[in-house]
Amino acid sequence: MTNLDQVEGLVASQLTHRHMSGLPATGTVGDIRDFFSKSDSRRLAVLVDGDRYVGSIGRDQLPDDADPEAPATGLAKAGPVADPQMAAAAARDLALSEPSWRLPVVGADGVFRGVIAVDPDKGEFCGT
Repeated sequence: MTNLDQVEGLVASQLTHRHMSGLPATGTVGDIRDFFSKSDSRRLAVLVDGDRYVGSIGRDQLPDDADPEAPATGLAKAGPVADPQMAAAAARDLALSEPSWRLPVVGADGVFRGVIAVDPDKGEFCGT
């Protein structure tokens, strides 16, 4: 894993947790709840249409009373995201500003590339 302080000269794509896949944008709130229930380390659900980024939902953004049959896109937000060529320090700081400590990485073409994920101790990036 890469230490949070070791990002000099790096770009966001070099910090990306590439083993994160998106969930279909056609999913429901119930699907998102199911996704989060499988692991405590899952702090951000990313919605995609094929390989295109649609939005994301943080674990803490999912209201307890949300209708499980409602479309997940109704709760998703479009940003913030990091461009793959964004300076790693800026991407790190943006990820740390999010309650999930996660930041989707999305190319200029709209393709979801992965997530910058900070470990719970806020010392390292996950999956790098």
